[in-house]
Amino acid sequence: MLYLDYASTAPPYDEVVDTMAEVMKRHFGNPSSLHRLGVDAERLVGQARAVIAGSLGCQSEEIIFTSGGTESNNAAILGAARQFRHRGNHVITTEIEHASVYETFGALERQGYRVTYLPVDSSGQVELDALEQALDKNTILLSVMAVNNEMGRIQPIERIGELLRRKDSKAIFHVDAVQAVGKLPLSLAPWRIDLLTGSAHKLRGPRGVGFLYRRRGLELTPLMWGGGQEYGVRSGTENVPAIVGMAKAVRMAMDRQPQFYGHTSRLREQFVQGIQAIPELTLSGSINAADMAPHIVHFSFPGMKSEVLVHALEQRDIYVSVRSACSSKAVDPSRVLKAMGYDDARAVSGIRISFSLEQTTQEAELFSRTLKRIVDELKPSIIDHIRRR
Repeated sequence: MLYLDYASTAPPYDEVVDTMAEVMKRHFGNPSSLHRLGVDAERLVGQARAVIAGSLGCQSEEIIFTSGGTESNNAAILGAARQFRHRGNHVITTEIEHASVYETFGALERQGYRVTYLPVDSSGQVELDALEQALDKNTILLSVMAVNNEMGRIQPIERIGELLRRKDSKAIFHVDAVQAVGKLPLSLAPWRIDLLTGSAHKLRGPRGVGFLYRRRGLELTPLMWGGGQEYGVRSGTENVPAIVGMAKAVRMAMDRQPQFYGHTSRLREQFVQGIQAIPELTLSGSINAADMAPHIVHFSFPGMKSEVLVHALEQRDIYVSVRSACSSKAVDPSRVLKAMGYDDARAVSGIRISFSLEQTTQEAELFSRTLKRIVDELKPSIIDHIRRR
């Protein structure tokens, strides 16, 4: 089996599985309980918070545990928009955000907020001139992802932070960093980031758990009310085994980040060369490798629906994906690729491959050879379709 869908979910480290099993067996107390079992569980949650905070370069009390990336994004966006509605009703995001951000801004729009959706260029980078023009005294929130989950374009988060400082904007700056944490360098305070989202299962941790970095002193209106856990932002009994497993995965990812970047960059170059050698395929994003996340490659096969190629690869025991896992069953043209100016033929035929330290150059070569054979097999059906038209 060749699994190339790490951006959707990554198999957990054995060490994470073992750690979670041990916590479930020995530390099953409720962290809110006053007895020893509760205190032990609370201590583990605190240690996990400190590990993640240390990895990100922030304070422990700035880390809030959630059920994953979607909840973290919703908590950040809705919490900030509602908390600062008295300052204004203008919020900004981009046309290529993950559905958990894009649809949340759609909900704000239906609630009366004025939403600006920033355009991107043909490489998928947000247009900074458009952002500068959009910012005004009523802007209370800006949300831009660090890495596009579908085609891997890195966004200029540091430059956006500089722009907000230069404009003396009071807008809260949220970054969806689900595809960046543990893979690319991130600087919270220096980049003027107020809120940042992370998800464990993208880092070879467990599913169903994530975190939200919230700058110290920033108030958010909670989405859920209850016992006041997680500093009152996210009430509910903490999932102690998953939180501990996430902390272990984050620390392992951070320790291996330089090795990860070097290895996946080399693999990406090899994948790209293999795709470029097939004339029927078209790469997405920037031609400059430094602009792209090292662990994601996206390409299109115009004239062929993407699911056909996905299933053809699956029959060879190779697993890739179509756009975001959260919208992979959609049959419409990709919203992200359309925003980049691609036509429908490219936007309905996109394929994403994503990988990690575990993949080898031999596997990249195997993928390229297999992909070439499949494309050659599928070409006649495209020619027949064109002739029938």
